[in-house]
Amino acid sequence: MRSLAPGIKLITSFSRDSWYRFSILILTFVFYTSYHLSRKPISIVKSQLHRNCSNVIHPADLNITDNDTWCDWAPFDQSNYQNLFGVLDNCFLVAYAIGMFFSGMFGERLPLRYYLSSGMLLSGLFTALFGLGFYWRIHSLWYYCLVQALNGLVQTTGWPAVVACVGNWFGKGKRGFIMGIWNSHTSVGNILGSLIAGVYVSSAWGLSFIVPGIIIACTGVICFFFLVEKPEDVNCTPPQHHESVEQEPLLRNSSSNEEIFSSHTSTAVEPVEDHTEAISFGGALKIPGVVEFSLCLLFAKLVSYTFLYWLPLYISNIAHFDPKEAGDLSTLFDVGGIVGGILAGLISDYSGGRATTCCAMLIIAAPMLFLFNKIGQNGLPTTICMLLWCGALVNGPYALITTAVSADLGTHECLRGNSRALSTVTAIIDGTGSIGAAVGPLLAGLISPTGWNNVFYMLITADVLACLLLSRLVYKEVRGWCGYTTRQRGFKEI
Repeated sequence: MRSLAPGIKLITSFSRDSWYRFSILILTFVFYTSYHLSRKPISIVKSQLHRNCSNVIHPADLNITDNDTWCDWAPFDQSNYQNLFGVLDNCFLVAYAIGMFFSGMFGERLPLRYYLSSGMLLSGLFTALFGLGFYWRIHSLWYYCLVQALNGLVQTTGWPAVVACVGNWFGKGKRGFIMGIWNSHTSVGNILGSLIAGVYVSSAWGLSFIVPGIIIACTGVICFFFLVEKPEDVNCTPPQHHESVEQEPLLRNSSSNEEIFSSHTSTAVEPVEDHTEAISFGGALKIPGVVEFSLCLLFAKLVSYTFLYWLPLYISNIAHFDPKEAGDLSTLFDVGGIVGGILAGLISDYSGGRATTCCAMLIIAAPMLFLFNKIGQNGLPTTICMLLWCGALVNGPYALITTAVSADLGTHECLRGNSRALSTVTAIIDGTGSIGAAVGPLLAGLISPTGWNNVFYMLITADVLACLLLSRLVYKEVRGWCGYTTRQRGFKEI
């Protein structure tokens, strides 16, 4: 009898459950990559909407009335353009923050497949409408603000839904590592969004929005046809979300770890009746650790989103790169973020300390931000190195909190018997963080005219506050390691 080809052996070695779990990871990765891909173009296009026109060769047949602003796009051709950019960012981020608190509750009560599909289609529409302002010659700030606000609202459909879907399919074993890799979709989306926008920014910046808008709309169609919300829908085995108190902690005994794509669960889990009533907003806030991590994320996301929206302009102004080069260079921050997210998940899995891992990275990030501002432009190698380091340290804690921590809290022991809390908890944590995401770019727009040094002092302050908000949880984790309490994964002792 002839042996099977190696590729076929590999395919058949995985169970039906494993293939479904793998497909869910891939699909949700692509879905949220498209969300971030469609958010990134605005940061690339800013340096094109207002630039140094003295360095631009104007057409001979163009009647120039103002040599300083002839190449700018009104209404961003005035001296207050940085404030206007801050307002534009804030329209998106404030709408996103407000909508996020309601989005989680909708996500618990509506089919995730329909919810995600409609959200991506609408996101594609509003992203494209911003770009069409270039072809329609629209120079009204109100138009761009309205489109940004509407886009912010519909983009809230993404995060609670994809985290809830992944949480439905994967239990606690290796969750930090799995979600650390999976959460790289944020950085991948930012990188692709920067590269796509950079292709068109100098020639026809409208396409920098229209092309990403088409991409996210197409992924919405894919979601409608292929997403499976829960293992039970296709007769797959549900994952284990809790460990029995009689068990050794999962990470002390590798033989008891849930494999990444395992089709079975531990026999130590008691069967419980699944409640159909979704958790209330107040009930979610009472889960131990939700408030602390939510407030920490507020300041961590403030720093991350300030870089997301202002880093290309900062590089362009300080290092004097053109808009495309500045956009391409800014992607290194997101490359560092991929590595940071994976390391944060891996370390927190093996240490059992989500809060301590976040706090340690935030502590190191503060002096690194200071160094980036002082020496970050001393040559291209230094700039690259500092962007990678800052990206890893800033985005690592942010990634860990929005993924593994949210999934841990959304399937907390105190919720045993209620499987409909994950989307609400995720929305509360990310919604609170989105307040910081709205405030950060706005403050950057207001402070940057006084000097970029002041912007970095603001970011360092936010980083320190994020550390302090986790101090109680870190104290409890350290006490557990020292033997004062039983060391258990998750947040039972918080």
